[in-house]
Order: sequence, then structure tokens, then C-alpha cells
Amino acid sequence: MTKDTEIEAAIFRRLVNHLKKETALQNIDLMNLAGFCRNCLSKWYVEEASAIGHPTDQETARAKIYGMDYAEWKKKYQKPATQEQLDAMQDKQKK
Repeated sequence: MTKDTEIEAAIFRRLVNHLKKETALQNIDLMNLAGFCRNCLSKWYVEEASAIGHPTDQETARAKIYGMDYAEWKKKYQKPATQEQLDAMQDKQKK
């Protein structure tokens, strides 16, 4: 592994740990502001794991990104989306 790869991996771990701590930050807000969310990260995890011959499933990847079972995270932290959030998501998808 190169130093660049080590740094990139450390940055990724730091981002994931940050998102695990910032449970008030809703996925829809991440999508509206940044164009990705925790679910995107877990999907990318599955895709990249498969690309290097180390396949994993979506639930395992989500547990790594969320730090717990996805259903548990949703129950504990996910709030219903507001109409404003939904409208912003629709606007973003039109672009």
C-alpha cells in the first residue's frame, strides 16, 4: 500500500467516524447539500469491495458505515423528512 493510499484510507475512516458521531445530520440533508449520504457510502463500499475481489453485502457495508444495524440507526436517529427537504431533493434530482 502506498503512502497516498494509506492517507486516503485514513481520511475515509475519519469521515465515517465523523458521520457516526453526527447522528443529527440527516441523510436527506447530506444528499441535498453534498450529493451523497451514508447509504451512498455503503453502496460504494459494496461496489469497491466487489471490484477488488472481496465481495460483501449491503447490510454488512451499512453496519460499517452507520456503526450499527441500519434498522437500529433509522429507529434511533432518522427523522421524517420535511416538505422542504423533500422539495429540495426533487429540485436536486431535476438538475
